[in-house]
Amino acid sequence: MTHADLVLTPTHLRCLGRRFPCTVGRGGISAQKREGDGATPRGVHRIVGLLYRPDRRAQPAAWALPIRPGDLWSDDPSDAAYNRMVRAPYAPSHERLFRADPLYDLILLTDWNWPDAVPGRGSAIFVHRWRKPGHPTEGCVALRPGDLRWIADRIGPGTRLVVR
Repeated sequence: MTHADLVLTPTHLRCLGRRFPCTVGRGGISAQKREGDGATPRGVHRIVGLLYRPDRRAQPAAWALPIRPGDLWSDDPSDAAYNRMVRAPYAPSHERLFRADPLYDLILLTDWNWPDAVPGRGSAIFVHRWRKPGHPTEGCVALRPGDLRWIADRIGPGTRLVVR
């Protein structure tokens, strides 16, 4: 492991010598991740993208891409675009990235089941803002807003999320 890795335990995330409280999926941490199980997958996952809401914050890094109205994420295992960003209108099951709440104002994308998604293995695992302390996610890793910004300002593509 390197000093810049994001190292996740069930109670906190370590990065660059600091510890951050976090939450994980409602299904806990699992070595057998499946679509809809609410689990955070165990393993080593690279950070492959950074998305942000330009109407709510400045671009956090040169490699960050804006989230626009109509940006969605396909979570339908039978869809050819499963586990990829897609645009509305879009009929298959999906998650809206441009949300009314601030949950996805800043998203670190991991390479979980990407770029060659295996149907049913589980769609995107993001690192994003938490709803409130202790509130689980659907499998993502969630942090306090200020902690997420601090991390996003200091890491780059290829940083690893290590889930023990």
